[in-house]
Amino acid sequence: MSRTSIPVDEATKDRLDELKRDDETWDEFLCRVTSDEEPIEAGAWSDETADRAKEKIRESRENWG
Repeated sequence: MSRTSIPVDEATKDRLDELKRDDETWDEFLCRVTSDEEPIEAGAWSDETADRAKEKIRESRENWG
């Protein structure tokens, strides 16, 4: 596998450092932030929306059989 360097300003590197997780490599980080998939983020729903979703799941399980 080949390697490359990408020159960035120090301010840009500092911003990237803040986004990068401690347990990932720079390559993993860049793949994550450039992915086409939209991740599900914990806490993305309001409490009301989450409660409605949970209720719909409960209802569908009750009506399954």
